[in-house]
Formats: sequence, C-alpha cells, structure tokens
Amino acid sequence: MFRTAVMAGGTACAVLLASATIPAFAQTDEVIVVTGKYGRVPDNIQTLSQNVSYADLDLSTKAGKDELRKRLSLTARFLCDKLGEPATASPPAPSCRDAAVKDALQRVGTIEANFAPRGTGWVAPAPWQAPYPADWTTRYP
Repeated sequence: MFRTAVMAGGTACAVLLASATIPAFAQTDEVIVVTGKYGRVPDNIQTLSQNVSYADLDLSTKAGKDELRKRLSLTARFLCDKLGEPATASPPAPSCRDAAVKDALQRVGTIEANFAPRGTGWVAPAPWQAPYPADWTTRYP
C-alpha cells in the first residue's frame, strides 16, 4: 500500500511539473523580422535580417505603435547600410530600406489589429537592444 501511495504521489508531481512548463512552450516571441535586400553585396549574401522585439511595448497605445515603427525604420536603415545602399540613393525601384519597412509594416498591421491592451498586471521586460548604434535615434529621427 505504501508503494502505491508513493507511485501515485510521484505521478501527481510529474503531472504538475509538466503542466507548469507547458505555458513556457505556448508563449510566442513578440518580434517582427526586418529583411533588407540589396544588390551590392558578395554573391553568397543576398539579404540581411534582424529581429525587432515589441515585447516591451503596448501596441494598443499610439506611443507603443510609434516606437515600433521607429525601431523598424532604424533597423531597416542599419541593414541596408550594411548591404551597401547609399543614404541618398533614389533608384526607380523602391530602395532597400523602403522595401524592408513596407514588408515589416504589413505584418505589424495584423498584429496591431489584434493586440489587446497589456493591462495593469503587465510588467514590461527589459527594453529591446537595438543592433544599430545608439546615436541613430537622434541622427535619423
């Protein structure tokens, strides 16, 4: 009888531990991938991409939406700069940066449309660490 109780207790612990870890697997990363594509790179490199997190933003507010758009724009500028697009280029086709931002914003529109307010119990994670230099937020407003 003692052995049955120990086995039942062990099974209950295993079920509790498994159920405690399931939400961690169910969570989704709150990121948008910005992809820059430009022609002047080595043959083996066609694109560069970078995750842009919005986990620390409340996209139900104008400030949150504006900050995400700024992050996307600066990240696209950074990637396209690395790919060799000049800052003053105006080709007949959309620039690398314009195309990257437009693509990312199409996905943002869907996210924003379905975004629920964070609520009073939400604790913002650490701010997103941008891949571009810190002074870009003032150089490219």
